[in-house]
Amino acid sequence: MTSTESVQKAPAKDPWDLPDVSGLVVGVLGGTGDQGRGLAYRLARAGQKVIIGSRAAERAEAAAAGLGLGVEGADNAECARRSDIVIVAVPWDGHAETLEALREPLAGKLVVDCVNPLGFDKKGAYALKPEEGSAAEQAAALLPESRVTAAFHHLSAVLLQDESIEEIDTDVMVLGESRADTDQVQALAARIPGMRGVFAGRLRGAHQVESLVANLISVNRRYKAHAGLRLTDV
Repeated sequence: MTSTESVQKAPAKDPWDLPDVSGLVVGVLGGTGDQGRGLAYRLARAGQKVIIGSRAAERAEAAAAGLGLGVEGADNAECARRSDIVIVAVPWDGHAETLEALREPLAGKLVVDCVNPLGFDKKGAYALKPEEGSAAEQAAALLPESRVTAAFHHLSAVLLQDESIEEIDTDVMVLGESRADTDQVQALAARIPGMRGVFAGRLRGAHQVESLVANLISVNRRYKAHAGLRLTDV
């Protein structure tokens, strides 16, 4: 190269240029609970292939039959094995035990943790801080061979399950260590009408995102609402 030649930089990637995830199978661990069932319903309604997981296959199959839309039910291990992307929507008090038992079937999978560690007392909801820093970081520690991300924390289970609602008006904050992985999760969120996935940093920032649910619970109680989040100027 001569001194008169300039180095051409590759153009920056458009952050909204997201991959096509429509052909991926999505598993929902904890799919018999309100949040998991709501996410399964919305994704299946958007045309995604969805498998609900539960500790008992019979419970998962019954929940799947109730949703229709081609949703299938299986025990947690089978759900993890058959899925490309696995959403963790189990109760916080069973989070570690569930993931420890699924380390092998979740190896190599893209895992999306949406669990919010919360406590409740007479003053309302408050955030808990796990030893690892957050539920998502606990998942990453327990699943060293999985690609762990965090997303879908701030969604109302009531709105997700309401069949009369066509669009869910909210943003989804997505955290993770790999842009390729967070892009896939953002794209998955965008499959649901009205929803948008927004990159919000690495997993070390997951505690703040998980904790915000305690504030949303207070908002909902005061205003009799099902509040979500919208990020401005993005």
